[in-house]
Amino acid sequence: MTSQPGTHSPLPRRVLLGTALGGAAAAALPAGAAHADEPVRAAGVADVAPAARPRRSPWKLRDAMRADGAWEEFLRGQDLLWSRLPTLWHEGPFLGDGQLGSMVYQEPGANQLRFTVQHGRVQDHRPEFGSGWGTCRLPVGHLTLEPVGTITSVDWRLSLWNAELTGTVTTTAGTLTLSALIHDEVFAARVTAAGDERVTWTFHPEEALSPRHISEAPPSGYTVNPPWITRTSADGTEQVLQPLTGGQTATAYRRTGHDLLLSVGHSSPSDTAAEADSLRNLRRAASYTALRRRHTQWWHAFYRKSFVSFPDQRLQSFHWIQLYKVASASRAGGPVMATSGPWLEPTPWPAVWWNLNVQLEYWLIHGFNHPELDSLATTLRQSQEQLAANVPTAYRTDSSGIGRSSDMFANREVGRPGTGAETGDLTWALHNVWLSYRHSMDKALLRDTIYPVLRRAVNYYLHFLNPGSDGRLHLPSTLSPEYPVVPPQDTNYDLALIRWGCQTLIESAELLAVDDELIPRWQEVLARLTPYPVDDNGFMIGADTPYAQSHRHYSHLLMVYPLYLVNWDQPGSRDLITKSVAHWHALTGAHRGYSYTGAASMYAMTGDGDTAITYLRKFFDPTTRYPCRANTHYTEAGPVIETPLSASQSLHDMFCQSWGGVIRVFPAVPSSWADATLHDFRTQGAFLVSAVRKAGVTRFIRIRSLAGEPLKLRHGLTGHLTVLLDDGTPADTDDLGDGTLAIDLPRGREVLVHAGSRPDLVIAPVAVSEPGAPWGLP
Repeated sequence: MTSQPGTHSPLPRRVLLGTALGGAAAAALPAGAAHADEPVRAAGVADVAPAARPRRSPWKLRDAMRADGAWEEFLRGQDLLWSRLPTLWHEGPFLGDGQLGSMVYQEPGANQLRFTVQHGRVQDHRPEFGSGWGTCRLPVGHLTLEPVGTITSVDWRLSLWNAELTGTVTTTAGTLTLSALIHDEVFAARVTAAGDERVTWTFHPEEALSPRHISEAPPSGYTVNPPWITRTSADGTEQVLQPLTGGQTATAYRRTGHDLLLSVGHSSPSDTAAEADSLRNLRRAASYTALRRRHTQWWHAFYRKSFVSFPDQRLQSFHWIQLYKVASASRAGGPVMATSGPWLEPTPWPAVWWNLNVQLEYWLIHGFNHPELDSLATTLRQSQEQLAANVPTAYRTDSSGIGRSSDMFANREVGRPGTGAETGDLTWALHNVWLSYRHSMDKALLRDTIYPVLRRAVNYYLHFLNPGSDGRLHLPSTLSPEYPVVPPQDTNYDLALIRWGCQTLIESAELLAVDDELIPRWQEVLARLTPYPVDDNGFMIGADTPYAQSHRHYSHLLMVYPLYLVNWDQPGSRDLITKSVAHWHALTGAHRGYSYTGAASMYAMTGDGDTAITYLRKFFDPTTRYPCRANTHYTEAGPVIETPLSASQSLHDMFCQSWGGVIRVFPAVPSSWADATLHDFRTQGAFLVSAVRKAGVTRFIRIRSLAGEPLKLRHGLTGHLTVLLDDGTPADTDDLGDGTLAIDLPRGREVLVHAGSRPDLVIAPVAVSEPGAPWGLP
């Protein structure tokens, strides 16, 4: 049985360094323990400073990014710029606060600017018509800014630091100077006119009809929602009220002087509460100036939680734009991200897709140290009754699941194994929540969400596992997501998720001190589950079904990434991993953007940063069929937000990995990136990692423990190692081999690791060695 990410064995202790444990701990060392002055040799290369070294003075990092000015200057270099008028949604600026969203581009066929008005909570409430029609996200409307003269040019900047669009629109009649932002579910714009220009705004409600109507007719029996109504209040506030079956959407807006404020409310099952919500949001906003003050305070504090810098200007900018994007699209407690986030556009996918999209959307928040963006975990916690209702009636007492796509409340039935149904999507989504737990070590998340929901998700599988003539447990036909053949038995997608699920439940029961009656059953499944189907080309789709035609999804490789059940630390698995990934990409034609980001992360696991960046760059290559777009968004048949966000995770996998209970610092940095800086990069075990690489060499690593978990560090350093706690005393360490140190780091303490003499302990941006144009239309 392969090791599970996050599984910890007791750390061997051969050396007690420093004073943190005191004399009682020293007296408790077993017979044969090393003396305190015995040096430790790490990986046969690096020496750890001996314990008998005199007490050192405390060390401290110098953070060159502490001041607002430093952040503003750095992020200004990552901003998106426009000197040409964007004509499509994937060319223009985008604003959001996790719920309300707006994209800015030319009104189609008109001399006007469109500011879309969409909201992540606005959806239909008729599940009988499915997620594509009955519970889909619904459009709200859009604003137009209508100049007098013909637009001749624009000069815009989307400031990441302020999360604000600013700039000018030049016309044949004069100039419009604008600024816009979204905060607390209020869109705010300030526009002034010069010359013969004037400011004219119009709000255009849009029919509450599924965006899917662009590609197909509605299902039988479907009726359109009632028409909207408009009203004006005594203070001049305009409202558009959209009745729905079992709910209401309300848009309120008013113009005062140069300012326009607009808010959207949505309620269900109430058909009146949205109206009051939208008005209350406007009253709370007060004015552009007041709202902007609160808005910038939030964003300035937000960015300070972590820092990443590397020498490729265009990719570095992309990386920071993705952090801005995910914070604009998701906040814990808010709606789980649909395929387009809060920026709904015509699309065949106006819902939440659970067989890859939702998982890829959230990975980057962990390393960036932003658990407050995790609306996926809060959605699953709040939707446990619905997840139980999604399985067939006969299994609802002990099982849960979710179908391929759903609304924001996870409302979608899942099929039965044996019918070719896609059954593993909830278990995969729970792996994301497990990552949230491992990066926070928040036992409430483990107790209240992961354990109860995963127990039921795995139970659903257990109803259908049956012994074969070989004595192994086998699974009847299920779908390996998006592989276009008759669903086989024993799909690798589901076998990987069953293994991960059972291992995680056993570990979770131990962590929670739960004596679960199902533990013997989970152990039996792990012992008897059929091996992954494999042929000469590597992992197959399932039993008797080879990977034989191009496949954009890596569903058959989930045990490699992101589950790491089969991984590079297992020497016997390396050939299988290599040929499986190579064969996946050897069959071309169906690959999409996330095929390249997935391969990049898999090669990063192997430590091959040069191959990883080669695959990642394919996503940015404009000659590929589906490249990253001008504003860093992505589209296939419609907007799909997950792929650019997963590209940021691929970069994280090059800089720092923490699967399997080991933190790996700079494990797969491309050879062309000689310098890199990480600061407060969050890892599994709830550690914050800071590290600096210069001229291709790691200069130092600082780790802070937030939870007191066992620390295993694969440092990549050579030479004489120094390992110091934050009071200057040597840390208690142990050489685990393979360049890995076990370090005793109590909760709330920090440790510094470096080779040779102490380097400058400075966190600062690195110099750009690969210049690139700004994103947008510069």
